[in-house]
Amino acid sequence: MTLHDSVREQLGIIEALLRHHHHWQSAAPDASVFDSTQPFCMDTLEPLEWLQWVLIPRMHALLDSGQPLPQSFAIAPYYEIALDAAHPMREHILPTLQQLDAFFADEEA
Repeated sequence: MTLHDSVREQLGIIEALLRHHHHWQSAAPDASVFDSTQPFCMDTLEPLEWLQWVLIPRMHALLDSGQPLPQSFAIAPYYEIALDAAHPMREHILPTLQQLDAFFADEEA
């Protein structure tokens, strides 16, 4: 399995988790939320919304177009802080995001 295949599969797992736990939205937010200058659009999107509306589509766009994937990529540390210990998705999403990060920690090109 190529890195691209592994990343695509991991994105599918993230989406499936969001859907299973009822955090997948059927309607896109207003376009203005994407004008944020904050990392992870933290001032305009909830952390799990960012996964659906920014990370997953942008990564699929890179994969579909054959563009280089990010280097030194790590989003799990943000989610360790953004999702407090009582958040019901924390124990499910963190290991999945850590696995996604692991693909990029080993990536050299």
